[in-house]
Amino acid sequence: MSKKLGALDYHSSGRKGKIEVIATKPCQTAADLSLAYSPGVAEPCLAIQQNPDDAYKYTAKGNLVAVVSNGTAVLGLGNLGALAGKPVMEGKGILFKRFADIDVFDIELNTENPDEIIKAVQLLEPTFGGINLEDIKAPECFYIEEELKKTMNIPVFHDDQHGTAIISSAALLNALQLVGKKIEDIRIVVNGAGASANSCAKLAIALGVKPNNMIMCDTKGVIYKGRVEGMNPYKELFAADTNFRTLEEAAKGADVLFGLSAKGAFTPEMIRSMAPNPIIFAMANPDPEISPEEAHAVRGDVIIATGRSDYPNQVNNVLGFPFIFRGALDVRATAINEEMKLAAVHALARLAQEEVPDSVSKAYGNEKFTFGPNYIIPKPFDPRVLLHVAPAIAQAAMDSGVARQPIEDMAKYIEQLESTQGRSKEVMRMIINKAKSDPKKVVFPEGDNEKILRAAQTLVEEGIAQPILVGDRKKIQQKMDDLNLDLDVPIVDPTDSEHTEEYAQELYRRRQRKGLTLTECQRIMRRKSRVQFSTMMVAQGHADTLLGGIDTHYPETIRPALQVLGKQAGLSSVHGLYMMVFKKEVYFLADTTVTIDPTAEELAETAILAAEKVTMLGIEPRIAMLSFSNFGSVDHPQTRKVKRAVELVKERAPNLIVEGEMQADTAVVPELLDGFTFSKLKTPANVLIFPDLNSGNICYKLLRRLGGAEAIGPILMGMNKPVHVLQRGDDVHDVVNMAAIAVVDVQNA
Repeated sequence: MSKKLGALDYHSSGRKGKIEVIATKPCQTAADLSLAYSPGVAEPCLAIQQNPDDAYKYTAKGNLVAVVSNGTAVLGLGNLGALAGKPVMEGKGILFKRFADIDVFDIELNTENPDEIIKAVQLLEPTFGGINLEDIKAPECFYIEEELKKTMNIPVFHDDQHGTAIISSAALLNALQLVGKKIEDIRIVVNGAGASANSCAKLAIALGVKPNNMIMCDTKGVIYKGRVEGMNPYKELFAADTNFRTLEEAAKGADVLFGLSAKGAFTPEMIRSMAPNPIIFAMANPDPEISPEEAHAVRGDVIIATGRSDYPNQVNNVLGFPFIFRGALDVRATAINEEMKLAAVHALARLAQEEVPDSVSKAYGNEKFTFGPNYIIPKPFDPRVLLHVAPAIAQAAMDSGVARQPIEDMAKYIEQLESTQGRSKEVMRMIINKAKSDPKKVVFPEGDNEKILRAAQTLVEEGIAQPILVGDRKKIQQKMDDLNLDLDVPIVDPTDSEHTEEYAQELYRRRQRKGLTLTECQRIMRRKSRVQFSTMMVAQGHADTLLGGIDTHYPETIRPALQVLGKQAGLSSVHGLYMMVFKKEVYFLADTTVTIDPTAEELAETAILAAEKVTMLGIEPRIAMLSFSNFGSVDHPQTRKVKRAVELVKERAPNLIVEGEMQADTAVVPELLDGFTFSKLKTPANVLIFPDLNSGNICYKLLRRLGGAEAIGPILMGMNKPVHVLQRGDDVHDVVNMAAIAVVDVQNA
């Protein structure tokens, strides 16, 4: 399928267009209707009449942005008109929602009269918390934004101007750092004199570029003092006192070229004539002023950025506007001012210099990103952008006096932002905070694994745990050097550890009647098994918990742990639990990894241990013992087993909320559950106990792959001392999460 047909099919298939309105309150009953509309709706109306700020409390105003356009400058397509620009405005709404959870109404105005646009937008102020102007041609766009900012008490932001300026300025700061140039010393040429070029030039000057070192060009050449042809008041601001008359002349010896013009505007000869280590931002869409291939063919010292996603260093406005509005809305800012724009620039620049998480690499085909000439600006799908830019905007709004509702606790605000990225962020932040309150020693038997090392760095920096790395000391140190990690943690090499012989003797004591000789135990401790060695560290109290398995099969980690540490006294088995995190809900599934065909006794154990773990994580457990039968509807040995397990749980832990045997949909669908009035389970279950390993393992893997759940685990239950197993293929994020769970497990042991 061609790109054209693919795009048309994308927009026309199923529900037409790209957006819909979804209710946030129930409207299923007559009672709901009476609250949503008449007569109940009168109460918030009267409250808002008395106190207009209550609109932010009782309506969607505080999270609603209008994307307003007249379609006179649609992308690189020109004046398409208001109606033809609507797909772009809907797309803008998707990006607001996807990246910052901001709701949008797109509003296309069928007029080219700037005063009519101004009047229309002014009349919209009661509805919206902010206005995003889009695809309005210059110079009218300048006048429209200026007038609206003067007369409105909510943020007004023309993204075509300021979005490009903010992203490119952040990239410029980092590029200058890489080439060792100071911003006050550079000479910059801006090719283009429209909305984006105007704002890019202004922001570069605000960052430190000297005005007399700024040359702007349009289709008629250099904008210089005294020029008459094609001038307007907005170009006049950048009229330079210079003898340059052409772009070619201005580019000679320039340090930076900003292109906001058209394909092919920069020639190889221009690039060749620039100063050493030139910086080129060729941002024309859809095709840049010069391609990276052409620029690199001319000289090898060039740093180049474009607006395209198929090249490194994409200057993409989505890195700006969702997060800028998020921060502005959250403090009820009256404007988006220069201080806030500069805050966004510096936040993005700093973020690009941080280590890039695996989740971002996965979103881009497992490509690795490291701060350097090909990575001077964060990627749009980096979830950290929200957590860096929105707080920076909010803080700048407060500092500059335009915030009407200041944020009192910025750390808590960042946690709230994390929760908008999914329920997993919220749940894991709670667990991580518990871990940070009393960090424990976590031993990693695969201490030379890159993901383990990078996770260890995060664990130390955030104060979540005290990592101990087991393995060849020289190899681990070399890997840390290769990864440029400044990691000061204990490294334990089994070949020379002062405890190796002690561990061998203890292993022999525990296993001498189970087939092991002392010589074999010494060999295991020194050479054969880092998992066994690490397990002995936990057994002897030199570590609090073990986390391993990222390079091995599941049994290779759990078997040594069982042999050395064993299960808790009185238990028949150990059990596996997965936390399945959906956008709005969290479920715990057990046993998903250990016991193949459990007895009723083992099922009861699984349920009680799962309840303890869920409670430990700060969540009240509601347990459903699953079967293919609902409360005796089928008499079969399998259903009788589950029924007996329920009875055992109720006998041993009478305070638990537990029910069964029951079908899976009955356990989680309120309407089905309501049919069983005798059930102790009055609201949907969040802990699901499966009748065998087949069903549990199949279910969690399908939910993960097809249901979109994030699977955190396996969490081992019933071990004599806390031990947890990683999945092969886990990324750094997963390792950090499991380490936090392991620490909390120790805290509650």
